[in-house]
Amino acid sequence: MVTYTGNGSNATVGHGLGVAPELVIVKSRSNANDWAVYHKYNTSAPQTDYLLLNSDAATADDNTYWNDTAPTSSVFSIGTNTDVNTNAYTYVAYCWTPVAGYSAFGSYTGNGSSDGPFVYTGFKPRWIMIKRSDSSERNWCVYDTARNTYNLTTQILYANFSYNEATGVNSVLDILSNGFKIKGPGGSELNDSAGTHIWAAYAEAPFPYARAR
Repeated sequence: MVTYTGNGSNATVGHGLGVAPELVIVKSRSNANDWAVYHKYNTSAPQTDYLLLNSDAATADDNTYWNDTAPTSSVFSIGTNTDVNTNAYTYVAYCWTPVAGYSAFGSYTGNGSSDGPFVYTGFKPRWIMIKRSDSSERNWCVYDTARNTYNLTTQILYANFSYNEATGVNSVLDILSNGFKIKGPGGSELNDSAGTHIWAAYAEAPFPYARAR
């Protein structure tokens, strides 16, 4: 987690991870702007695109977010969009990189079947967030094993809404010892046929014990 002050011109921000982040979320601390999201697996050129954590909108191309420049092992780039870099505005950036046995990020393509894709994480996830990125009206769906103590995993929170917890009928999955299995049929937020769905996951028992349960 880093903070910075915008200058209104293309710039870079140090993240301190030592490797290139795969997920970056930026929010202005001094203005009610959107939550800008960079995700490495969003598109084939994710540095040219952006998503908004507080919106169900599809990914969009805009060089004023990440200056069409991929993050490096030391910095991520910002353009001139007010969500990431207005002069004198203060910002916070949350930056993550995958750590074996602790965190993982990726994408999968939906198949429109109740026997949906299996996603390998290398650990039993404690917390998962999934978003179909190439289509609008698809929410940021959050699942965890604190609220869902057995499969099917059906209890959903939406990062882009202030709704109460919902019980999914189609947007369901199994949380497994080494990943998660999509069970929602076509037309669900998790498994639209041919849709690109990005995800982030964090382990229930990090590091050497991640698959022991």
